[in-house]
Amino acid sequence: MEILACRRPVLVSILRNRKFVKRCHTYSHNQQRSMSHIMQRRMDRNPLFKINNPQLSRHFAIMRVLSSVLKLRYLVIGSAVGGGVSVSKKYQEWKDSLPDLSWLEDIFPNNNITNTIQTSLKSILDTLQDIDFAKIVEDMSPIITKAATPNSKDYKQKLEISQQEIIEIQLRYQKELEKLEKENKELRKILLLAKNHKMNMRKVKKSLIDMYSELLDELNDYDSNYQTQDHLPRVIVIGDQSSGKTSVLEMIAQARIFPRGSGEMMTRAPVKVTLSEGPYHVAQFKDSAREFDLTKESELAELRKEVEARMKNSVSHGNSVSNEVISMTVRGPGLQRMVLVDLPGIISSVTQGMAPDTRECIRQMSTAYMSNPNAIILCIQDGSVDAERSNVTDLVSQIDPHGRRTILVLTKVDLAEKNMANAERVNKILSGSLFPMKALGYFAVITGKGNQNDSIDSIKEYEENFFRNSKLFRESIGISSQLTTRNLSMAVSDCFWKMVRETVEQQADSFKATRYNLETEWKNNFPRYLELDRDELFEKARGEVLNEVVNLSLVSAKDWEEQLSAELWNGISHYIIENVYLPAGYSVNQTNSTASFNTMVDIKLKQWAEEQLPRKSINIGWMVLKDMFKTMFEENQNQKLQASDEILETLKMAVIDEALKRHSWEDKALEMLRVIQLNTLEDRCIKDKHNWDQAAQFLTSTLENNLKVTDGLLKEMVGPSNYEKWFYWQSSTAEQTKRNNIKYELENLLHSNPNHSNLLSKDEQITISNNLKQKNGTPCELDDIWQTWYLVYRRHYFKIALENAQNIKKHFYHYQESNGLQNEYYDIEMFWRITRMIKVTANVLRQQITNRELRRLHKELKEVLDEYSQNIEMKCKLLTGRRVTLVEELNKVKQIQEKLEDFIQALNKEK
Repeated sequence: MEILACRRPVLVSILRNRKFVKRCHTYSHNQQRSMSHIMQRRMDRNPLFKINNPQLSRHFAIMRVLSSVLKLRYLVIGSAVGGGVSVSKKYQEWKDSLPDLSWLEDIFPNNNITNTIQTSLKSILDTLQDIDFAKIVEDMSPIITKAATPNSKDYKQKLEISQQEIIEIQLRYQKELEKLEKENKELRKILLLAKNHKMNMRKVKKSLIDMYSELLDELNDYDSNYQTQDHLPRVIVIGDQSSGKTSVLEMIAQARIFPRGSGEMMTRAPVKVTLSEGPYHVAQFKDSAREFDLTKESELAELRKEVEARMKNSVSHGNSVSNEVISMTVRGPGLQRMVLVDLPGIISSVTQGMAPDTRECIRQMSTAYMSNPNAIILCIQDGSVDAERSNVTDLVSQIDPHGRRTILVLTKVDLAEKNMANAERVNKILSGSLFPMKALGYFAVITGKGNQNDSIDSIKEYEENFFRNSKLFRESIGISSQLTTRNLSMAVSDCFWKMVRETVEQQADSFKATRYNLETEWKNNFPRYLELDRDELFEKARGEVLNEVVNLSLVSAKDWEEQLSAELWNGISHYIIENVYLPAGYSVNQTNSTASFNTMVDIKLKQWAEEQLPRKSINIGWMVLKDMFKTMFEENQNQKLQASDEILETLKMAVIDEALKRHSWEDKALEMLRVIQLNTLEDRCIKDKHNWDQAAQFLTSTLENNLKVTDGLLKEMVGPSNYEKWFYWQSSTAEQTKRNNIKYELENLLHSNPNHSNLLSKDEQITISNNLKQKNGTPCELDDIWQTWYLVYRRHYFKIALENAQNIKKHFYHYQESNGLQNEYYDIEMFWRITRMIKVTANVLRQQITNRELRRLHKELKEVLDEYSQNIEMKCKLLTGRRVTLVEELNKVKQIQEKLEDFIQALNKEK
């Protein structure tokens, strides 16, 4: 199949032997010039020639006519003979290189397909055998004879007839060639369809051009600290805006795949198009599985919309062009295999709506792509405008001054002919003598008829008809191989693969050296670690984080309940003391009735348990779970610090924090906890000595802590004592001195009446104020008295309560004998209820944590890990450092090197 695919260039060269024709033309021209020089020298030397001799002038005119005829004769004879010999030789070589058709039996077990292919091949051979190349020369003999017979009257007419007949013969065999190419194309489609059917039953192998395209994608994403550059060839399509460069690419791809605009810039980002051969004409983006059928106009329209949308998305806010590459593959029967990159058109000035730096950005982008020493530059020049207005030719000549990898393409030549362009000027462009830039080849093409909706087939037909009938190119017989996009695509493909074969091994050697440098850096800097990339490190952290949840489930019930009980009391102690215990205790002093204490406690506890306590308890349980998880994680990390990987710590803590942030307690646990707490708080009977001692100890420690806090606040208010002033050289402020005097008066009041209520009467306030004024001579505000009284009375109450609590520690048996009917034990009963409520609540929360919340937390951790695993930015943020980037660079280089080696191996097999 590959042999059949490569025969079309041979068939094209059969009737286009340019070199021999050019040599004959040069020889004829030199002969004519030599004869003219000889005659001129003779005239200068011989004075007889200077005489006005009519007969001699007539003979001299005949000589000039014969010279012109000889020029034509040499041209025609050289073309015919040289073409015939070359055709015979090429045809014999091609015929001898055709493979034995028996190999088809191994691929196609279906005899019908084999017979079809054999019949098609036989028809191609028979058609070539029917061409009598010797007869071509015989057919041209009368033309030569006619052209060689000079006649002063109708010489020009015969000369034009001779040229027309030569062109008609050339076109006749051109049609035969096109017919053979179409049959070859259909045959290739049958072969590819059968091959695809066969390959569906086994592992599909990528084509050579697909391997190369993937290799370019890998290199495009690669970024190395060692500045290993991508020097693999690709075809860079560059030209002035609206010069037809995108249309040239579409003609090569044989499909209208790009969005179109009327004079406005449509290409806003580089588009990499990989052309490959396939049974169906389809297009597919690199990052998408969808295939667009290019034979259907509806899917072509969708493809153009998708290209336009991708270009708009790639352009960031405020810019007009983007460096982000859009990669796509176009497959179809008869397509030349190569990789082309379509760049935004070169502009002369920035128009309204464009970013101010658009012109410079396009030039920098074009320069960057063309600076690749192995990139083939397809320079597109609009043939309908003056060559002096070209911007792209100057830019290309700066990058490739010797033209070793540049191909100039002249577009819109039909408009040039319509505008009566000078044929000699066009010929100078195609010969490379007009522009200062140099190039490997020069081509003239037509990529449209003026209507955006014209199909590729209609444009190709229009292009062939134009060059067949064009007056502008009719006189230039020797440039026929430089016309049409078909000849252009074959020439570009040949140049592309030649460049690939010459450079791919050099690129492989470059990556071998880069790999060695990276491996050496790893051995010197990280000898104790495995080469784990970012994804592998993430998976390692995933396992460690999930193991921490398992370790959390191993915590004993006792540890859970102790931690929960401590945090519960810390969370509710302020409310219990300030809103329940002290108001109820103060009421006893006011009413001298202990029954009011129990009544107020029952009301406040029930209201609190119904409204605030369950939610508060759940929040405390969640905080305990969070703190326990983090504490255990940090302890485990400290214990295995030598074996742990410090690079994972940031990631693991971020995952744990995010999971705990998302975690919420089950709603159904709230109502259940409310019922349990209400029932527990209603039981005030202490049944055994152990519980009594616990409640007494809890009451005593609570009162001691509150007394200590109150003493600290009061000391801060009144300043240092006399002892501290003498031995520690401390002093009091004026405010502290005033507060100390107030405190002294209030303590005297409480000393005289220890059962005083928590409120001061108005008379008492006035008395204290007058006493302070008489003793110290300074007035005292009532607010100052009230603030000091609050702390003084609070300390006084805690002292009395603490004395009572210490006294009733040993009264359990008395309490038991009275069956709890003695009212003097009201405070210990209250704290027993609080103690039991905390214990039951801690037990319920512990069961909820171990039975439900840990499993839900484990699930949430997995969800966070799954989200982070798909978030590349998050992984890059949490897993950083040279160790990570070095491994990724090393793996990338290894992957590219393997692809390069596989491609070189496949390339050598094809060769």
